[in-house]
Amino acid sequence: MDLHVRYEGDDDPEKCTARKLSRFDLAELHRSDRATPYGVVLNPHAERALSPADREAAERALVALDCSWESAGEKQFTIDGDHRALPYLVAANPVNFGRPMELTTVEAFAAALVILGENEQAEQILAKFTWGETFLELNEEPLRRYSECADSSEVVAIQQEYLDR
Repeated sequence: MDLHVRYEGDDDPEKCTARKLSRFDLAELHRSDRATPYGVVLNPHAERALSPADREAAERALVALDCSWESAGEKQFTIDGDHRALPYLVAANPVNFGRPMELTTVEAFAAALVILGENEQAEQILAKFTWGETFLELNEEPLRRYSECADSSEVVAIQQEYLDR
């Protein structure tokens, strides 16, 4: 799957996972909404959860917005595409380790890839980070369960089980 990043450049360049993916030709950075291709946009404010049913749309492009969490408000997500939220997952990156839903760009891409059935590509992009394998280990059960769902409503139902714990 082609990975595209709407890159804001407002976070620490040393910790920016999108820039690292770009350096290894694993994702393409775009500086404007117009330059960003149409596809499935990973958006924490989206009304629908990402599910395996989104696979066909994601084959055009899988898009993430790379910005600091402080500026990740709804207004930032003006990119054209099918907006989908990732379900409940826990971060493994050193900055937000153990925090639910505060994923880096590479963690968001990897989670989406697993949900969409692209496990090898998820492992490939995470392999560039010392903590990458930890992300898959921490989230092994929920990612497996989400990837077995038929649609967004099933993903949301499983997510609710984790939120109720």
